[in-house]
Amino acid sequence: MPHDPTPPEQHRQQAEAVREQAEGSRQAAEQDRGSTEEHRISAESARNEAERFRQLAEEARAVRDQHREALEIIRQERERLREAGETARAAGEDARIAADAARHAAVEAVQATADTLHTTLENMKVVEEMRRTLRDIRDVNKLDSN
Repeated sequence: MPHDPTPPEQHRQQAEAVREQAEGSRQAAEQDRGSTEEHRISAESARNEAERFRQLAEEARAVRDQHREALEIIRQERERLREAGETARAAGEDARIAADAARHAAVEAVQATADTLHTTLENMKVVEEMRRTLRDIRDVNKLDSN
C-alpha cells in the first residue's frame, strides 16, 4: 500500500468537510422533499378546487338548461293563449255577423208582417165596401119591389 503524504489531521478535516457537505446535501434533499411535498399538496388542492369549479359549472349549466326549458314552455303556452284569443276573437266576430244577420232578418220579418197586415186591412176595407154596396143594392131592390 502506498504511503499517503497527507497528515491524518488533514484527512480528518477533509472527512469532516465531506461529512458536513453530505449533511448539508441531506438537509437540502430533506428541504427539497418538504418543498416537493408542499407542491404536491398544493397541486392536489388546486386539482380539488378545479374539480369543485367544474362541478359548479356543470350545475350552473343544468340550471340554465332548466330555465331555458321553462322559458320555452312559457313561450309555447303564450303562443297557445294567443291562438286561443285569436280563435275567440274570430268566433266573436262570426257571432257579431250572425247576430247582425239575425237582426236584419227580424227587421225584414217585422216589415213583411206589417206589409201583410196592411194588405189584409186593405182587403178587409174592400170586403166591407162590397158588403155596403150589396146592402145598398138589396135595400134599393126592396124599395123597388114595394
